[in-house]
Amino acid sequence: MRKFLCCALLACAALPAAAQTVLYDKSRISCVSRQENVPVEAQFRKFTARIAFDPAKPETGKAQIEIDVGSFDIDNAEVNDMAKDKDWFNARAFPKATFTATGIRALGGGRFEARGPLSIKGKTLDVAAPFTYKPDAAGGVFDGAFTIKRLQYNIGEGAWKDTGTVADEVQIKFRIVVAAPPAKK
Repeated sequence: MRKFLCCALLACAALPAAAQTVLYDKSRISCVSRQENVPVEAQFRKFTARIAFDPAKPETGKAQIEIDVGSFDIDNAEVNDMAKDKDWFNARAFPKATFTATGIRALGGGRFEARGPLSIKGKTLDVAAPFTYKPDAAGGVFDGAFTIKRLQYNIGEGAWKDTGTVADEVQIKFRIVVAAPPAKK
């Protein structure tokens, strides 16, 4: 009996915290690159996010973001199609970019940092994603941004490796809006 209870407790401890409901119509993930030194922003229209976060205990938080790279939209059909090609995202071979927070810590003043692997186009590197969290009666808002180097992920191959045309540094911006949890009865 004792062995059964220990196994049951361990199984419960391994379960992730309850995920918050993401309001996708109010949420956004985008990237800002510099093309010939002019900032250009594009949005990823399709993504999923599973987030369990308590600002009082950020270290227990979990997050996994999965972006459909084929949903890249810069308001130009020709560039959108080019972004899906092998030289850029290679959406056919690598349809998703993923980030999984392996650790979240408080930075103070409503600011936090999520750390974990970011996988794009078959390359995985650890990143730190600082963000703010603002709870409200309707739920809460996660706002953040971090910078990656696109060439580390082989984004922009061939002639596009030239950073004079498209800069190596790309800022990833996110705004994830979550609903308030259901009222307890």
